[in-house]
Amino acid sequence: MYAVIKTGGKQQKVKVGDVIEVEKIVHDGETVTFHPILVVDDDGKTHVGGEAAKAVVTAKPLGEKKGDKIKIFKYRPKSGYAKRGGHRQILTMLEIEDVKFGAAPKRAAKPKAEPKAEPKAEAKAEEAPAETVEAADPAE
Repeated sequence: MYAVIKTGGKQQKVKVGDVIEVEKIVHDGETVTFHPILVVDDDGKTHVGGEAAKAVVTAKPLGEKKGDKIKIFKYRPKSGYAKRGGHRQILTMLEIEDVKFGAAPKRAAKPKAEPKAEPKAEAKAEEAPAETVEAADPAE
């Protein structure tokens, strides 16, 4: 079973046991979960869109490291302008622990308040005669 997840503006194909490098993720706790999944393959059956939203990928952070250096060189001919620079992106190492399909993300449900039958019944009883009187006045 594998899934295609989106993190850091990039898509990665992951399966259980893979170790991937993603852009730095600030995480609280021992696991990181990915809910917005693009594609899930479950034993030859491919799920896309709304069906793939039911899947959850959990990963364990292993640590951080710096990526390869990217060299930047700016040059303008005939003006004597040359500038050198570089960048090393901080990456988070993740080990994929589990890919579950059919486990929708749990959301907090609001408890339904029980309506009080007596006050509503009294309010309706008071409103009913007033409406019939108002309806009779325009007919005159």
